[in-house]
Amino acid sequence: MKFNRIFLAGRVLMVILVSYLLITWWRQSVVVPNIKIGVLHSLTGTMATSEKPLVDALQLAIEEANAAGGIKGRKIEALVADCRSDANYCAQQAERLITEEKVSALFGCWTSTCRKAVKPVVEKHQNLLFYPVQYEGMEISPNIIYTGTVPNQQIIPGVSWALEKLGKRAYLVGSDYVFPRMANIIIKDMLTAQGGVVAGERYLPLGSAALGEVVADIARQRPDVVLNTLNGDSNRAFFAALEKAGLTHLPLVSFSVAETGMKAWGGARLGQHYAVWSYLQSLPGEKNRHFVAAFQSRFGADRMTDDPMEAAYIGLHLWVQAAREAGSAETARVQRTILRQTLLAPEGMVAIDPDTRHLWKTPRIGKVRPDGQFNIVWDAGQAQKPIPFPSYRFHDEWPPLLKSAEGVRP
Repeated sequence: MKFNRIFLAGRVLMVILVSYLLITWWRQSVVVPNIKIGVLHSLTGTMATSEKPLVDALQLAIEEANAAGGIKGRKIEALVADCRSDANYCAQQAERLITEEKVSALFGCWTSTCRKAVKPVVEKHQNLLFYPVQYEGMEISPNIIYTGTVPNQQIIPGVSWALEKLGKRAYLVGSDYVFPRMANIIIKDMLTAQGGVVAGERYLPLGSAALGEVVADIARQRPDVVLNTLNGDSNRAFFAALEKAGLTHLPLVSFSVAETGMKAWGGARLGQHYAVWSYLQSLPGEKNRHFVAAFQSRFGADRMTDDPMEAAYIGLHLWVQAAREAGSAETARVQRTILRQTLLAPEGMVAIDPDTRHLWKTPRIGKVRPDGQFNIVWDAGQAQKPIPFPSYRFHDEWPPLLKSAEGVRP
């Protein structure tokens, strides 16, 4: 009898051991699928210089998240689509990534024209887009998280500072699409309110290099300051034309040129060149030092970081935080947690504003140095609540103005 009990116990132990070994083998042999995200940035065309670095910043954030366990043990995989500096093509790629590749979220776009083309796609499919670039505001979507700045965090403080420090006669030059035109509507409102004067206003198609006539007009008008909303590599031609005309010390404030563009397009050769951003590579603080060091270690010691790159980077980390809290990367579950996310970012503390789906961010102004970096000349001192529809006009005044700005396509 005693022998039978011992024999039975041995068999039970053997079954348990075999079961354990089988379960362990099964777990090791089953491949856990990666979580796919879509990256929508231009690797070719006029916007490539601006947008390529954002793909690298996203890759760094993905590698950091995966090293920390991914999302419930699943790795994150980026599927990168070249938008070719073409908004309609970018929208087609968004549709493909969502419907065919089944991505959990999209990260990308630069111009407002691109974002507006992708917006109905993510709304139709109830997906999520993380948009990393400063823009004109006038928009809130339940399917977009806006990690760049809106006018009260960039255009308005930047212009106020310029009118006070550089002079009241302003020349406006921008690319011919919705962001520059809407930005300049806001700028002209500010000039009127603060006793400023519009010395000139010119727009050029995206990618245009024909800046000679514009610079000749700037020389004739002799403004106190040029407010620049050109996007993409038109800035290269603009900076070269200013230099050729001997206007290297004319105050210039750029709203879409960060460190990467300054280095690539020769913006540092202009002696009084300023830019308005929330993040600058020269910011002090351990978090930023770690970000810069990690990026340069991964992609090259000569590489720069800039505001849109940092906004892309923190967008990925905010999404990962929300997915981990939700216990899933499924879009519907992430939507339930994303609006309560905060993050100690390289630029400082940021938080998603639940009313607008934009970030609280700190406006800053830098003066370009010969190495393409910035000396910070003004800092708001604290994060500002995003106000996508500037409050100095009634809310219902903005849609007609936005419609007029949207009527011009690049």
